[in-house]
Amino acid sequence: MRLAREDGRIVSAVGFDDDGTFDGINDRAQLAQAEWALRVRRNEAHMRAGVTMRDPSTVYLDWDVALDPDIVLEPNVILRGRTAIGAGSVIGPATTIVESTIGRDCIVWASVVERSTVEDGASIGPYSHLRPGTHVGPGAEVGNFAELKNTRLGAGVKQHHVSYLGDAELGDRTNVGAGTITANWDGRTKNRTVVGEGVFLGVDTMLVAPVEVGDGARTGAGAVVTRNVPPGKLAVGVPARIREPRSDPTAAGGGGDS
Repeated sequence: MRLAREDGRIVSAVGFDDDGTFDGINDRAQLAQAEWALRVRRNEAHMRAGVTMRDPSTVYLDWDVALDPDIVLEPNVILRGRTAIGAGSVIGPATTIVESTIGRDCIVWASVVERSTVEDGASIGPYSHLRPGTHVGPGAEVGNFAELKNTRLGAGVKQHHVSYLGDAELGDRTNVGAGTITANWDGRTKNRTVVGEGVFLGVDTMLVAPVEVGDGARTGAGAVVTRNVPPGKLAVGVPARIREPRSDPTAAGGGGDS
């Protein structure tokens, strides 16, 4: 259609198919509609590239999220910021991941991961919280109601349930018993805890930072560790005393989890 303006110029109208790119947004309802249309297109693109979404209508992905093929996203997954997920990983229901990297063949289930790194083959959750600065090593297991903050777990570490590790470093293959915590805040300063490789932390162990536990050391159930534990030694009691370990880690009331 051609129209003549008062100044004599000719104005032409051009028709085109609108895919929503030129939608006007004048209120919150129209904003939600536009976001929905963009999210549908974004999720479809990932699925055509090899990502499985059990219920795409409940998966929320920011634009900068990077997903490898052969990932499974269960319902009610939220991935924010520059999050990257490796091939073969399963992100379970009710999981939120923010600005984090998840390796290959990982499982993250009903948990919150913030600005952290999870290496290949690790499992997180359910109901775990990885706060900023956390690094979970390959094959490590972080179980239900476990919280980490600014903490590094080595390969194969097991932190199965109801525990808090803050400002800590744990060596490979260390076992963290239920109820274990690091007392990292003295009211003025955040102090660090360093735990070696192959350490056995019994249930309800309290590590009062700053403190170090050497390779192969053990703590008994309920131990309050206020001084360094040499490699291969046993810490028991309140405050913990250093002893020679027994052959059976549970003989001293270790009661750790595997």
